[in-house]
Amino acid sequence: MDRTYDVTLPASTRWLSDPDAQAVCDAVADGGHAIYFVGGCVRNALLGVADSDVDMSTNALPERVMALAARAGLKAVPTGVEHGTVTVVSGGKGFEVTTFRRDVETDGRRAVVAFSDSILDDALRRDFTMNALYADAQGRVIDPLEGLVDLRARRVRFIEDAAQRIREDYLRTLRYFRFCAWYADPVEGFDPEALAAIAAHTDGLESLSAERIGAELTKLLTAPDPAPAVAAMRQTGVLGTILPGSDDRWLGMVVHFEQLLQMSVDWRTRLAALGGEDIDQRLRLSKADAKYLHRLKEAAYGAETVAAIAHTDGGDMARAVVVLRACLSETPPDATVLDSIAQAETAVFPVQAADLMPEYTGPALGRRLAELRAHWIASGFAATRDSLLNTPES
Repeated sequence: MDRTYDVTLPASTRWLSDPDAQAVCDAVADGGHAIYFVGGCVRNALLGVADSDVDMSTNALPERVMALAARAGLKAVPTGVEHGTVTVVSGGKGFEVTTFRRDVETDGRRAVVAFSDSILDDALRRDFTMNALYADAQGRVIDPLEGLVDLRARRVRFIEDAAQRIREDYLRTLRYFRFCAWYADPVEGFDPEALAAIAAHTDGLESLSAERIGAELTKLLTAPDPAPAVAAMRQTGVLGTILPGSDDRWLGMVVHFEQLLQMSVDWRTRLAALGGEDIDQRLRLSKADAKYLHRLKEAAYGAETVAAIAHTDGGDMARAVVVLRACLSETPPDATVLDSIAQAETAVFPVQAADLMPEYTGPALGRRLAELRAHWIASGFAATRDSLLNTPES
């Protein structure tokens, strides 16, 4: 604990000056207990990146936290009390407050824990050194495991023995690659010890639920450039284990082409580029995401024009199609296509059902409208209402 107060969080840290968060700290501290902000919120504040969830850690037992919260007029919900977690609601916002813990038993998916009064015990059971950072209510940083050194170097390093950390929870393998994609210095590469431990324990990934795998992969693919991390996943056998049949050779091109077109990141485009067998089931995608992916692949590898896709499916889908088709041809996309996408996305079909009635009704009406819409799209959205109405049936 000699490294306790040599670093202070930036004064601009939003949650540090939040009176609702401070009220939770005061409630516990007034009861004679220590309480700290911990993990991602401290890490991100030190990196100067967007906030993550604001979590707290304390030497007070869960029942004591609930009693102190009630005494301070705050609502406390025992959301995970068996694991030491109480959600304290302050100002309408929920803050997770967890008692210091140490692992008693682990099975690769969940842990049996014992409560502790030691911040070192609590730090040692975490995954990476950059996540074992704490800060008091004044923003003074506590660094039990020298995580600041790794954080400043943008180095993702398992706490103590990498293999042991992985065996405690196999999801940490995927978290490693996600954290590398978001926080690591790409010039420094990956920790050889971590990669060796990961490669030796890929069989443990099969014990993870599809939901947990899908959630981690989604977060990874949302990083600005996940290509190096995904390549390391392939090299260690992780990618083939969680997504058989996938291929990451297009991923770097996708990222580059997205930047050329100044597109927002969409993990679904990147997942479509990866491919793989039974993606919906292996990642337990929502029905909406599964439907989008199916349509994206159908459109990207089909013969429809980009303009037609933009009109029927929207500009985001059309731009994703442009990127995937550019990967297929290994040729950068022409940025002028964005103008035609914007035009097609906002174009209004000039024929209405009433224009075709009563000559057409029921299914025949729907077929005729679809036929005329196809003519209109093929004309580059230039055909007028009158010319379309005079178009002979095919």
